[in-house]
Amino acid sequence: MARPQVYITRKIPREAVDIIAAACDYRMWEKEDEAVPAEVLDAEIAGVDGVLTLLTEKWDAARLARAPRLRVLANMAVGYDNIRIPDCTARGVLVTNTPGVLTETTADLTWALLMATARRIPEAERVLRAGQWKTWSPMMLTGQDVFGRTLGIVGLGRIGQAVARRARGFAMRILYHNRRRDPAAEAELGAEYRPLPDLLREADFVVVLVPLSPETRGLIGARELALMKPTAVLVNAARGGIVDEAALYDALKHRRIWAAGLDVWEQEPVPLDHPLLTLDNVVALPHIGSASIATRTRMATLAAENLVAALTGRRPPTPVNPEAWGLDRPEHPAGK
Repeated sequence: MARPQVYITRKIPREAVDIIAAACDYRMWEKEDEAVPAEVLDAEIAGVDGVLTLLTEKWDAARLARAPRLRVLANMAVGYDNIRIPDCTARGVLVTNTPGVLTETTADLTWALLMATARRIPEAERVLRAGQWKTWSPMMLTGQDVFGRTLGIVGLGRIGQAVARRARGFAMRILYHNRRRDPAAEAELGAEYRPLPDLLREADFVVVLVPLSPETRGLIGARELALMKPTAVLVNAARGGIVDEAALYDALKHRRIWAAGLDVWEQEPVPLDHPLLTLDNVVALPHIGSASIATRTRMATLAAENLVAALTGRRPPTPVNPEAWGLDRPEHPAGK
């Protein structure tokens, strides 16, 4: 029997490649820090049965039409806003993702970004390295306290709950906003539900952790930012596009909010002439939320396990659209 044909859109850890190689023939874009060009991807997928893809590759009806044999897209990410799920389902293409394995690592980064922004750590390092530190000064580089303040989490999913657990160690009051209340999380974490406007008014720190979808695009815009305290810090560790970057720039420039920590951007890589990069009260990171060695390796291996399972007649561990193959819904739905 012919082995399934697979394309891998980026160089990934050897452990994941070995899982695929044991059951499939594969080709791989061999560059780790450069996305596969669209024309190369379109040519490579013409005869494949499965693709291990990253969030840098967009999948819509037009691209799917170039892959008539495609049966499974294994996305190496929790979010799948790079994939048009209805288009895949209509063509019988199963989509999988990698939830769970990156929860704690992403929560670590989110917390680090909150702390770095609150205490102006990157700015302080720039001052030191530039030789601008002349003497100890009572109000030099003063920031915002974190301990005992109020944290508002927009999206209390897996990662949001992990951030809340960290906040409890800082004796923070925890507010959250979801589409639906979560009584179990409220009981476990001591979190209080708020409609979004109320959360924004009350929180000293607002952390955005919802998936990007048509409903959440532009969720935090000028109207929402105007509700926040002038001393408040906004942290976005979810996806670019959820926060209106032009509105955020205006709010930060005019000090209507105090600072922002951003790991994600509407356009990635973010252009170096982006207005937000001109502001001292922005801590800017290159989408490294899940970037630990262990977690990125586990993400790759889970994506590979999903891919091989689907191509060898077994149910993948984490399907997104099981209805594409007539499967039952997964017990634990994907998402942040």
